[in-house]
Amino acid sequence: MIRVFVADDHPIVREGMRSLISYQMDMTLVGEADDGTQVLPLVASVAPDVVLIDLRMPRLGGLDVLRRMREQSPAPASLVLSSYDEPAYVMAAIEAGARGYLLKHSAYGSILDAIRSVARGEYVVSPALMGTLFNGVTELRRERVRQDLGGDVSTLRMLRALADGATTSEIGSMLHVSEVTVKRRIQELTDRLGVRNRTQLVAEAMRRGWI
Repeated sequence: MIRVFVADDHPIVREGMRSLISYQMDMTLVGEADDGTQVLPLVASVAPDVVLIDLRMPRLGGLDVLRRMREQSPAPASLVLSSYDEPAYVMAAIEAGARGYLLKHSAYGSILDAIRSVARGEYVVSPALMGTLFNGVTELRRERVRQDLGGDVSTLRMLRALADGATTSEIGSMLHVSEVTVKRRIQELTDRLGVRNRTQLVAEAMRRGWI
């Protein structure tokens, strides 16, 4: 029997989940909260398997609740049910400890399936969010690369060209710099990364997710 706790400040959401769960043979509702500060003590007292939680909660936001809840022992699995569809919210929720993220307009069957999945230790993300989530991950990767390389886009282009087998002369023509400048940049980068040659440089750049 999956023990479910619902944390949402909208009565209609709690009522809907209460009714939905009551018809499930493998689930039982063990508690509710309409305030973020209520969640932690109630969860500790009723020990649910899954906490269904909104990100927008009075007094203590859902992300803060998730971060604190994962420090409890044993920590319940958490499933976010939110109206926010921006990838930043999804990624922040996962980083805070959520095992699932669904939009509030998801079909009841999808919500029930997600509860069962996170109870088994699986991760679930609403299909409608997959495209924006991957875009968010891609943008974060690009930003990390920009920070790692000090915002030097030409160095990134040089590394990609090296990975494609381009010569220093070809890279110089592409970047509109001399071949000597390209060789100097390659040497500076190999020294910085602690590698010995161009092959190792490309391998290290791949390992770091730069190319």
